[in-house]
Amino acid sequence: MQKKWIIAGATAAMLGVMIGAFGAHALRPILEKNGRLETFETAVRYHFYHAFGLLIIGILSNYLQSKWLNWAGNAMLAGMIIFSASLYLLCLTNIAILGAITPIGGVGMIAGWLFIALAARQQKEQP
Repeated sequence: MQKKWIIAGATAAMLGVMIGAFGAHALRPILEKNGRLETFETAVRYHFYHAFGLLIIGILSNYLQSKWLNWAGNAMLAGMIIFSASLYLLCLTNIAILGAITPIGGVGMIAGWLFIALAARQQKEQP
């Protein structure tokens, strides 16, 4: 489990850098035309936060043995993809209905953090 989440987190972070750089340079004119530069920056920022979250899940897997960590990774990854991808598409197409999908991703990301807390809570204290 640990290896899977570290690979997912590192890959997501790499893609965040690539998408952010592409947006700052090649996509800037269309983002400004659509008035979506700040929205794009929000999508990239949350993309990064949750890439780091996936890395944290992979590292925690060394210390906490819990099914909740796998649930956390799945929820966080799905949430990050839905949240950020819907905003990326909104920024490029200016199709407002795409913004209605974004909160679904937000719920996934919130669930991921909750599942990490549940994994930690389930562990017995070491003397």
